Amino acid sequence: MRHRKAGRKLGRNGSHRRALFRNMASQLIRSVRVDEEDETRPKVPGRIVTTLAKAKELRPYVEKLVTMGIRGAEHTAKAREFNTTAERNTTEWKKWRESAEWQKWNQAVAPSVALRRRAFALLRDREAVSVLFNELAERFADRPGGYTRVVRLAEVRLGDAGRKAIIEFTGERDRAKGGRKRSAPVVAAKPAKSAKS
Repeated sequence: MRHRKAGRKLGRNGSHRRALFRNMASQLIRSVRVDEEDETRPKVPGRIVTTLAKAKELRPYVEKLVTMGIRGAEHTAKAREFNTTAERNTTEWKKWRESAEWQKWNQAVAPSVALRRRAFALLRDREAVSVLFNELAERFADRPGGYTRVVRLAEVRLGDAGRKAIIEFTGERDRAKGGRKRSAPVVAAKPAKSAKS
């Protein structure tokens, strides 16, 4: 008996769903890096509009990719202490390449390279992988999770009236918790009525 994978099918077979999530995830990640001269740039960076069902299914996919980026950046930072400042193919660089420092650097940077390859296998987009490991990893380095949020929109999609939603990266345009304290209105006590004689 074959078990079906849990999750929304979204009216697509498995390979079509994977392609859909790959394209949506790379579009969301690429929207972080904004080119001011580009006429097709997003109005708000780090956000895309889609249907609610797709946004809910895309969220864990992107969260795992951001976690990969953070872990890769940590390994790269550890490898920096063994790196050299010499220019490539100079005699000093060649000596470093044959030294024990290069072995240590190679061992330290190998997990980062493996994580980049895994991310590229999921995204198939070099620019998105670059944004993921350079910009998003630095942005969410101190955050343990919850890198994205889904916000429902009041409007529906024309044609099939599908619920629309925004999926965006957290950290920008966040509401401050406990900013304004709401309190109940103060009700003044009524003056006592005087008894008429």
